[in-house]
Amino acid sequence: MSNTKNTDESQGSQKPQSSRNSSRTNDNQKSQSRPSPMDVLRQARGQLAELTGMEAESVSSFEQTEEGWALEVEVLELERVPDTMSLMASYQVELDAEGQLTGYRRVRRYERGRSDARRGGR
Repeated sequence: MSNTKNTDESQGSQKPQSSRNSSRTNDNQKSQSRPSPMDVLRQARGQLAELTGMEAESVSSFEQTEEGWALEVEVLELERVPDTMSLMASYQVELDAEGQLTGYRRVRRYERGRSDARRGGR
């Protein structure tokens, strides 16, 4: 009888440990399902290039939002000679929490060699 009792006690003591392990596994699965910021950047650049046919040259803005991620991506729209006359564009790109592109739009077009106009009245 004592063997049965020890078996029951040992099984009882193992149950909390296994539930702790399963909660760790769930935490690991959750963290694995959320992409890292670098993964989000790579996914955004790749998805935008696939949709527009234009490669991203840089990311000028990147932030996490309630819905996922918001980026501003600079792309070369029209290559010209000299390079400073090439047409660039800024695209606002939105991704969900998993890093899948949910929308984009061009917000600005400019020549590569031109800086933004000064603001502030001078």
